[in-house]
Amino acid sequence: MLIVARRQRQAVALCGVMSCTISAAGCGDDSERRGTREQLVVGEAPAGFPAGPLSATGPSENPLTEAGARLGQRLFFDKVLSRTGDITCATCHEQRHAFSDPRPVSLGVEGRAGTRNAPTLVNLAWGQHFFWDGRARTLEEQAGRPIENPVEMDMPIADAVTRLASDDGYVDAFQAAYGARPSEASLRKALASFIRTLVSGHSAYDRFLGGDEGALDAGSRRGQALFFGKAACFHCHPPGALTNDGFFNNGTYVEGGDVGRQGISGLPGDLGKFKVPGLRNVAVSAPYMHDGSLATLDDVIDQYDHGGRGDGSTDPLVEPLALASDEKQDLLAFLLALTDEAFLSDPRFQP
Repeated sequence: MLIVARRQRQAVALCGVMSCTISAAGCGDDSERRGTREQLVVGEAPAGFPAGPLSATGPSENPLTEAGARLGQRLFFDKVLSRTGDITCATCHEQRHAFSDPRPVSLGVEGRAGTRNAPTLVNLAWGQHFFWDGRARTLEEQAGRPIENPVEMDMPIADAVTRLASDDGYVDAFQAAYGARPSEASLRKALASFIRTLVSGHSAYDRFLGGDEGALDAGSRRGQALFFGKAACFHCHPPGALTNDGFFNNGTYVEGGDVGRQGISGLPGDLGKFKVPGLRNVAVSAPYMHDGSLATLDDVIDQYDHGGRGDGSTDPLVEPLALASDEKQDLLAFLLALTDEAFLSDPRFQP
């Protein structure tokens, strides 16, 4: 399976206007990727990635353009989208943490605490469901919800549009990107466009998939074999993309806790299921799980080794692993090899 995955070095052309400056493989050297802010949009998919139903080009009603992505980037870092003018999207999604929040739950306007951990925003261009419970089916739908959420930015999108329409600079930027003044739809489109540019695919694991046999050391290779073998992580985190973008009860749920996907679907079988996250940069996106209840990757490995927390709703695939201490260290080494240092400091993703 690993050999096949390694040979699946997909060079998916995503959009005619797209530059190769942020692609994960084969579009120039590292200095080119990090050294210019001229282009945000990406050129090709990381090795082993599927094209997806929309792929990084965006849906037909919101094709990814440089103007749209730049506008979304400006909005992402602007406090104008919060009622109090105190927080931004970036407040809860920090680049050095793979655009996640290092707190178990984020704090919104007036210090209001959320109920779930803020997930990373990495490689969501290939996503089919968004939020931990999958209540949004597109990035455009997802983009506006934190603005309106009373414990996050707490402002009706209509009010946000009014603010933007009173700023000549924003009016000009929306006109350039979408040919019209700011609207609720174009606000969502712009934010979604920026998120689609957050492509991470240059970790040691990605270089290994791309044919660099020396990218993973011996411990990481043993960990990779465990990940796709004895530890059975591959059921939810397949080679390449490292997420099946589905929903899974991984043993974190306990009676009386957050019901997850069931709150959206109403199906008894969805109790305690949450969206399977991608694992790129997982070493810098602590704490873990939907509730931020696991502080370290060692804690995560231990929970899976124990077969979850013991609730009867846990998926049957989650069972005790009986990992030896050295196997746990090798598995950790593989997870550390998923870190893309260039992505975490890339100036193109900064305000």
